[in-house]
Amino acid sequence: MRGVQGVRKPAWLEALYTQKFFAACSIHETAKKNEMNICCLDCCTSICPHCVQHHRYHRLIQVRRYVYHNVVRLEDLERLMDCSNVQAYTINSAKVVFIKKRRQNRQFKGCGSYCTSCDRSLQEPFIHCSLGCKVDFVLKHYKDLTPFLRRCHSLQLGPDFFIPQDMGDDDTTNETPRSTIVDCDEPMSSGSSGSENMSMMSTEFVRKKRTGLYDVCGRSSTRVSEEDMATSMSRRKGIPHRSPLC
Repeated sequence: MRGVQGVRKPAWLEALYTQKFFAACSIHETAKKNEMNICCLDCCTSICPHCVQHHRYHRLIQVRRYVYHNVVRLEDLERLMDCSNVQAYTINSAKVVFIKKRRQNRQFKGCGSYCTSCDRSLQEPFIHCSLGCKVDFVLKHYKDLTPFLRRCHSLQLGPDFFIPQDMGDDDTTNETPRSTIVDCDEPMSSGSSGSENMSMMSTEFVRKKRTGLYDVCGRSSTRVSEEDMATSMSRRKGIPHRSPLC
C-alpha cells in the first residue's frame, strides 16, 4: 500500500487502518463472543476469537476499544515498529496507543506539547497522539518508513485473552456410566469377601420386597377408589326439610 507521496507502507499497517473491527464475524454469526477484535498481520484481515485456531501460527495482535476508538497495546506495537514520542494511555494496567488520528474541533492554543499532525494537546515530551500521526510525520519528513520498522517473526495473543473452545458433538458426555453386572455363578475376586456377597443378596431381596409392596398398595388403593366411586354414585339425596312456619 502507498502512503504519503507514493511511499509504500507495510501491509499489516494498512490493515490496522482499513479493517473493520468489533463487528460480528460473518463466519461465526451464531456463535457467542464473535466480535472481530483481532488483526492477523500475515493475512491482513480482522478475525474473531473463534477464527484463532485457523491463524494460530500467524502473527496476531489484539485490538481494544478506548473512548470509542481502536487501540493496541504498546508492548505489542513496539515489536513491529519504533513507537517513541507517541503518547500512551493506561487501560487495565496496560499501556495502549491509538491507531488512527482523532478529530479535534478546535486547535490547540497555549504552551506545552502538541501533536505534529493534528495539533492535539499532549503531555511532554510526546509529539504524536497516535500511530497514524507518527507514520504521517515520518513519511512527510523522511520519505521512508523502513528505519522505523522492526522485524517480528512471531507475535501471539496475551495469556489473559479468552479463546473459546468449540465443543464437538459427543453423545457420551451427559450419559451415566454403565454399571457392570457380575454373574452369581462366576467366582468373586480375591479382594471380595462373603459378607459383601450376602450384602448384595439382601439388598436385592429388600428391593424385590419393596416392589411387591408397592404393587399391593397400588392395587388396594385402586380397589378402594372404585368402591368409593360406586357408593357415591348409588347414594340418593335425602328429602329436604323446610323450616317451621311462625
